[in-house]
Amino acid sequence: MRIYNTLDRKKELFKPVKEGKVGIYVCGPTVYDYIHIGNARPMIVFDTLRRYLTYKGYEVNYVSNFTDVDDKIIKRANEEGVPSIEISEKYIEECKKDMAELNVLPATTHPQATLEIPDMIAMVQELIEKGHAYEKNGTVYFRVRSFPTYGKLSHKNIDDLESGHRDESHALKVTGDDEKEDPLDFVLWKPKKEGEPAWESPWGEGRPGWHLECSVMSRKYIGGTLDIHAGGEDLIFPHHENEIAQSEAANGQQFSKYWMHNAFLKINNEKMSKSLGNFFTVRDITKKYNGQVLRYFMLSAQYRTPLNFSADLIQSSANGLDRIFNGAEKLRDTMEKGSKAPITAEEQAMLDKEVAGFVKQFDEAMDDDLNTADAISAIFELIKFSNSNVNENSTAAFAEGIYKELKVLSEDVLGIKLERKAQVLDSDIEALIAERTQARKDKNFARADEIRDELLAMGIELKDTREGVKWIRK
Repeated sequence: MRIYNTLDRKKELFKPVKEGKVGIYVCGPTVYDYIHIGNARPMIVFDTLRRYLTYKGYEVNYVSNFTDVDDKIIKRANEEGVPSIEISEKYIEECKKDMAELNVLPATTHPQATLEIPDMIAMVQELIEKGHAYEKNGTVYFRVRSFPTYGKLSHKNIDDLESGHRDESHALKVTGDDEKEDPLDFVLWKPKKEGEPAWESPWGEGRPGWHLECSVMSRKYIGGTLDIHAGGEDLIFPHHENEIAQSEAANGQQFSKYWMHNAFLKINNEKMSKSLGNFFTVRDITKKYNGQVLRYFMLSAQYRTPLNFSADLIQSSANGLDRIFNGAEKLRDTMEKGSKAPITAEEQAMLDKEVAGFVKQFDEAMDDDLNTADAISAIFELIKFSNSNVNENSTAAFAEGIYKELKVLSEDVLGIKLERKAQVLDSDIEALIAERTQARKDKNFARADEIRDELLAMGIELKDTREGVKWIRK
């Protein structure tokens, strides 16, 4: 398998640190709201990478964090008048629901920043002892110029970086610039502010810097050198650049052998933003479309290709998914009703040659820097072959042989299920509404809200009226 390594800007043959084992770290979401479809792209892409490496026989340790202490979380908590942990815990659970809807496997470990504070303090102390960090009035800064190769991931020249210069989305300045030895130095530990969560440290009460969190959690759950570090391309600088600096300065070894970054997602050819009114959460989309449609859409382009989201393109994905569903359904029908005679020599020859050829085509696409677009094309070729060659005279064994390969490629590797999501029956909806009504009478409002959310996920919207609860399909 060849992977495009952002570090060297070229495709490189993948060779893990330890034979047969792969450690992958993917930057997870900051949990202050429902995840948006931009968050969904790396989740789906790198979940597929994990699945493919597992399919190839590797033992994969997949770590993806939840950033559960952050300015945005604190702001949301203050607005709602609740502790920040209440916000983060709520949206971690909501994120997990959305991941399940997208068929994203739970990580081997989902570390949370707030549960790893002692290890973060320990790394800061290591960096101070090694001369890579210093403290000023309760803030600890990383000494950027103590790390000579700073800029090697983003390919920025340290001498060209000036404090206060901003690109489209990243600020080099942070508060307290006048205290720094150098304008480029970044925060490892920040002192407590009124109304913010804080932890005891040798430098006073405070909390860790965002960049530090990932360095500590990846080292703890994978080791000093990762095989693959992945995330969106917006994280290359400064987040991933700073991770490299502090990790390699502390650990004295290469932080990650391979860096993979997915390209941006646009909405109708514009950058997604709340101000433009084109900001969509995964929950918004899955009210109308099965999560499998969104997963298929995200995999319909190679991950380094910018992807444009629009109503027409998501509908096109729904149509493409239907082709897969229909092909699989035809195979299942033949498996059930076809001849129970042994597979014929001609059928076996087709399995060994044509079907094996489509599997090879799929593997070659995935081996070429996870080209899921071409891999899906190979699946369509397999379905086209199946539709042309499986008929009323075929043996069940022949259909089963094709289906087995289709299931592995589609479900196990791409995470695209072969059966349509079961339709919600009206009786099921009425039963849940009755349960919700009783929960409200019992003042069990948490369960009532949970049922409302369950129905929303099924595409059912409830309306409380004077005549009672009404529901509509979205």
